[in-house]
Amino acid sequence: MGYKAVYPDEAIQAHLAFLARRRSLRPSEEYRVPTDEEWTEFLGHFERRKVSTGTCGRAFGTPCIHEHACIRCPMLWPDPAQRDRLAEIRDNLLARIAEAEREGWLGEVEGLHVSLAGVEDKLAQVDRRSHATTVDLGLPGIGNVAGSGLR
Repeated sequence: MGYKAVYPDEAIQAHLAFLARRRSLRPSEEYRVPTDEEWTEFLGHFERRKVSTGTCGRAFGTPCIHEHACIRCPMLWPDPAQRDRLAEIRDNLLARIAEAEREGWLGEVEGLHVSLAGVEDKLAQVDRRSHATTVDLGLPGIGNVAGSGLR
């Protein structure tokens, strides 16, 4: 078995050659310069991803499969500044579940529980991100390391 040193320039050139080979196999019209209208539509997609409780992470050109029920959607990246709004939505859902159970609207209860699970997940995401702290691990020192023979 042999070894070979790989240098960054070599890796970059190999990757560029790979891309060139792949592009040669694809239709050339896919690599044209986009029109102004196409570019405006692309940029507009990212502006339209902003919703009241955060940002939608779905890919460009894809429809919203949840029909804009963002609280239920795993692609919603919740905005920490909207935590109070999310808590208000949760409280409202709890009240609506109680009403639906009281009135016997079982289909409504089921759907509201799905939304409740979604908003609780979004609140947990916000809480996890807001409580993230850094831990000072200190500087490594030379000491007696068990089993290494070092002192």
